[in-house]
Amino acid sequence: MKPGDFETVQKSTVFSGVDEESLQELLRGAAVRSYERGQMIFVQGDPADAFFVVLEGWLKIFRVRESGEEIVIHVFSRGDSIAEAAAFTSGLYPASCEAVSDCRVLRVPADRLLDRIRRVPDIAIAMLASTSMHLHSLIREIEEIRGMSGTQRVAQFLLSLGDEANGQMIVRMPFEKNLIANRLAMTPYSLSRAFSKLRDFGVRIDHSTAEISDVSALRALIAREQRAGN
Repeated sequence: MKPGDFETVQKSTVFSGVDEESLQELLRGAAVRSYERGQMIFVQGDPADAFFVVLEGWLKIFRVRESGEEIVIHVFSRGDSIAEAAAFTSGLYPASCEAVSDCRVLRVPADRLLDRIRRVPDIAIAMLASTSMHLHSLIREIEEIRGMSGTQRVAQFLLSLGDEANGQMIVRMPFEKNLIANRLAMTPYSLSRAFSKLRDFGVRIDHSTAEISDVSALRALIAREQRAGN
């Protein structure tokens, strides 16, 4: 693993409550894998013999209807864990997973993890607590998103892609706009409208790149809309 990878796993959805020594033992059979954009990590109906922690990049979970229509369930990024429920029950993957950007993931074999849990049940309790806290966090996140305007959601998403506190910032949007809309609980049309409104605040969209002329002004817009909504 690269420097910082172990810390990412420690803070991940499923392992944040596990102590360092136990986690080191759990990860002995794990392996880092790299995928290019468009590559499949697993396919719906395959045996769920492992779960994954995202180290870098973005992945989507989706199902395909009988009509051939693709339904995106969620988009995952660094620190998220994927398919742990299916792996723990030794079942089948209920959906497919595809890299929507170049990415690196940690593949954790289910059999080794389950064997370790049988020998040290406290690990299962810690993992259950971590998952429960993450669920509560997701509920709060959904409530916050639902309370935001479309413009505010997009502004916050763009700022999350960079590290600048003020001044100018150029960020690369990591995946297609329809997936951004899905992640922000918006329609593609409302996403386009939000991009248009943000032009007045110095945001220029050019294909997969967003140029923000004044980061602090965009933060002020978000704060102003939050106050207006309260």
